Order: sequence, then structure tokens, then C-alpha cells
Amino acid sequence: MNYQLDISAGEFFDLIWPAVLVLSALISTWVLASARKRFPFYQSLLWALGTLFFPLIVLPLYLVAMLVTRRKAMATPNSYSRVTTNRKGTFSLPLLYIVIVLGCIGVYIYRDTRSVDAHLAQATLDKLKNHGSKTIQEYEAALALEDNPHTHKLLAIELAGAGYWTDAISEFRLAQKGGEPDDSIHFRLGVLLDKLGQPGQARLEYEEFLNTPACTHEPEDVRCEAAGQRTLLEEKPGLR
Repeated sequence: MNYQLDISAGEFFDLIWPAVLVLSALISTWVLASARKRFPFYQSLLWALGTLFFPLIVLPLYLVAMLVTRRKAMATPNSYSRVTTNRKGTFSLPLLYIVIVLGCIGVYIYRDTRSVDAHLAQATLDKLKNHGSKTIQEYEAALALEDNPHTHKLLAIELAGAGYWTDAISEFRLAQKGGEPDDSIHFRLGVLLDKLGQPGQARLEYEEFLNTPACTHEPEDVRCEAAGQRTLLEEKPGLR
């Protein structure tokens, strides 16, 4: 039997990333507990933090350092005993460390998964999978965190595609009000207003579109011809 996961590399990375962070935290805590038996406190903490952020690099280096110190300790047992004695809080310090680290990881993951960029990235993935309703939800969540004209435009496009024409017009208006520079918004509004049976308002949007750089500069937008024909039809109702 063949099992195939319908998941991209980016989604897979996002899926395993929290587990990788937790695993790094656990390994880092072990390094701290182990290093406390061999090194001063500040060196132990540096080994632990290095393992937390760069486990594939620092952990092998620590294992080598541990072997070296063990051989030295076997050669000079008196010095080893001085390092390992009087270690109060052998377990309490690593426990406090893992609680703090896991707490920081939890806060980081919580904020990262609810950031504007996270919602926009998820919206892009949902759009590629043709999950229209989920895409709309992600754009709305992003706008709840940050009022951005470009996001309003992206949401309007999705709403228009899903048949929510009135809502799409409102979002396009908000995008324009916020300063979104996309000239095609006028054309998109004209199409939506035509669908809603408002030819007069649609014509105004087509005319606005024809006066934008998209239609006055070369090369022209392919939609300029359609907008021009639509305004001509409105001027001559008998031709419609």
C-alpha cells in the first residue's frame, strides 16, 4: 500500500517545527545538567544555550569536551572531585531552566502562529489548494490584526470569486481609501457593479480605469479595450 501526504515542504516544516524546538530544549537541559558536573556555572549555561540555538553544531562539540574533561578527571581525580562537590541545586537549576525555555517557546509559537505574516502565508497556501472560504478567513484574520490596503484588495478578489460581490466592493473601496496603488481595482469594481445591475456606476469606474497609467502608457493593460467597449455600449444603449 502506498501512502501519500498531500502536504508541501513548507507545511511539513511548519508541522514539525514546534517538535524540533521542544526536542532542542530537552537536549539543552540535559547538556546543562551534565555540564554542571564538569564546568563552572557560566560555562554550563553557555553550553546549554548554544545547544538550544545550534544543536547540530554545539552538541557534538560538547560531547567532545565532555570526553576530554572526563579523561583529565581520571588522570587527576582530586581536581575532578573539587568540581563535582558542593553542587547544590543539581536538579532544581535544570528544572527551572526547562520551565523557562519551554515557556518562551510556547509564547513564541503562540505569537508566531497568530501574526499577520502567518495568516497571509496560510491564506496563500489555502488559495493554492482552492480553499476559498479558508482563504477569506485568513485574510480577515490578518486584517483584524493590521489594517492594510493590499490585504483588503486580496480579500476583495477572493470575495468576488466566491460570489460575495457587495462585500468585495466594500473591500475594494477600503483598499482604495488606504492608498492601494493597483489601477485594476477600478476595472474590477466596474465588473462587480455591472453584475449588481448598476451600469451607471460601473461606467464611471471603467472611465476611471481608462484614465489610469495602465491604459495611458505603453504597453496597455489587456483590460483597457474591454473597458473602452463597455463605456461605448453605455453611451449607445441601442447597441447593447
